[in-house]
Amino acid sequence: MHETRTIADLALEVRSKNAGPFWVTMELFMRDAVGYTIVADPAYLNASTVARLYGIDADTVQIFRLPALHVVKISFPRPVSQGSLRDRDIHAGQHHVPLALFPLPSP
Repeated sequence: MHETRTIADLALEVRSKNAGPFWVTMELFMRDAVGYTIVADPAYLNASTVARLYGIDADTVQIFRLPALHVVKISFPRPVSQGSLRDRDIHAGQHHVPLALFPLPSP
């Protein structure tokens, strides 16, 4: 049986955080250049992928690739403003889970 590998398997850390009352930022800290190369590939991880994972408009997604640090940073507008009545994660600390569990491309 073949177990599906995810971004989390290649990362030192995948985290999300509040980036002001209207934005969420997620950071993928990859263990090495090999993992970074896989995750930073725009054919694998791009605005359309993030939009599908989070139910948002791809035009609002910003992706920053930092090869010297092996980091990919993703920002997009919060679905509801921070602290509003429908805000279920005021610190945006749990938004990273769908991204961390995203399957890696097949070898």
